[in-house]
Amino acid sequence: MYKKTRTLLLICSLIFCAFTFKDEKITVWMMGDSTMAIKDPNKYPETGWGVPFATLFKSNVKVENRAKNGRSTRSFINEGRWQEIYDQLKTGDYLFIQFGHNDEKLDKPKVGTDIRTFKANLCMFIAKAREKGAKPILLSAIARRHFEQGVLVDTHKGYPAATHAVADSLKVPFIDLTEKTNDLLTGLGEQKSVTLFLHLKPGHKNYPEGVIDNTHLNRAGAMAVAKLAVEGMKELRLDLVKELK
Repeated sequence: MYKKTRTLLLICSLIFCAFTFKDEKITVWMMGDSTMAIKDPNKYPETGWGVPFATLFKSNVKVENRAKNGRSTRSFINEGRWQEIYDQLKTGDYLFIQFGHNDEKLDKPKVGTDIRTFKANLCMFIAKAREKGAKPILLSAIARRHFEQGVLVDTHKGYPAATHAVADSLKVPFIDLTEKTNDLLTGLGEQKSVTLFLHLKPGHKNYPEGVIDNTHLNRAGAMAVAKLAVEGMKELRLDLVKELK
């Protein structure tokens, strides 16, 4: 009788542990600007690449996309957005960090961040995430569709290189989305690359006058960049790759 009871308890314990393990989720936090962010309905079809990225994982991965339009490392800190993430970070979480698009706008004091401060802010995010046992990943800003005489021109003024330098100095996994999107847009060329961005003729309900936007992605562009981020994860051989569908 004692042996049967002990065996039954052991089986129940194993079943409980199995269900507990199954329900344990990996959290992927995302912090950045509009190129990554979830959009309000009145902005569609503008789409941040973090939106389709979240759909590429198995059900045991929870993606918390906290990126926001118009934000920089400076404003993310000053508005308390970083603190909200930091307070919830836990051991084993991933933290994808992508800034630069707005930090480079030095004419806007609420977001503009010089290179030195930009690097210091990235270093702070990394150090604090590691304190919590989380795994930071740095990504450089995606390219703008800015062609001159058929040649794609860089507009980011050294911020992607600064991101790479921080990653190297602190030995943080780095995905060079600037280079990857440069290659993508160059490969498509000036005309075909339009299909990835927010270009609409007049008459759309959210953009009645039409729009020509070479910074923000549409659905197709967002998925293309999400796949480039996954490509970068695979190149880095992150454990998170095992959780892809």
